Amino acid sequence: MEKTIEKLRKNGFEVTRFATGEEAASYLGANLRGKTVGIGGSKTVRQLGLFEALTDRGNEVHWHWTVDADHKKEERNLAIGCQVYLCSVNALLEDGRIVQIDGTGNRVTGMIYGPPCVILIVGRQKICPDLDSGIARIKRDACPENARRQNHQTPCAKTGQCLDCRTPGRMCNATVILEWPMRIHEEVHVI
Repeated sequence: MEKTIEKLRKNGFEVTRFATGEEAASYLGANLRGKTVGIGGSKTVRQLGLFEALTDRGNEVHWHWTVDADHKKEERNLAIGCQVYLCSVNALLEDGRIVQIDGTGNRVTGMIYGPPCVILIVGRQKICPDLDSGIARIKRDACPENARRQNHQTPCAKTGQCLDCRTPGRMCNATVILEWPMRIHEEVHVI
């Protein structure tokens, strides 16, 4: 953990470490007061109760998981236009690089060219030694579970294993590796 944090900082990312998710959620709630917040698809954000905490505090929050199917695209577009973009990542490499695989593109867009402030929430379980193990983790753990949760009709949703499918519901349409924060952002913060 310490080695990874040190590498993230050397790569230009701001990093704050918390012992628990509750501490991280409390910190974010206090520091995002009054800001517009966009959220990318994130089970981590849901588990931390951040949408509810932020809306209860009066923040304007845009998250496509909270609207009906007819409004998801509009909500994704509103999210990347907010002051803060909040999402989790699929893998964090020990050398301080961040790996994200996306099916729709809203999360990678928000991370690459979006709000002035990007906050990425990462649990210890997402730290991987290198790029190959990071992508393997994503395709083994993240994509099959996400495909099942979203009712995608993909082989990984059915088998629990990535088969490098070529189906319309494919989750792995874009792979982005952030080596350094994008210049357009004022802040990229890893929690």
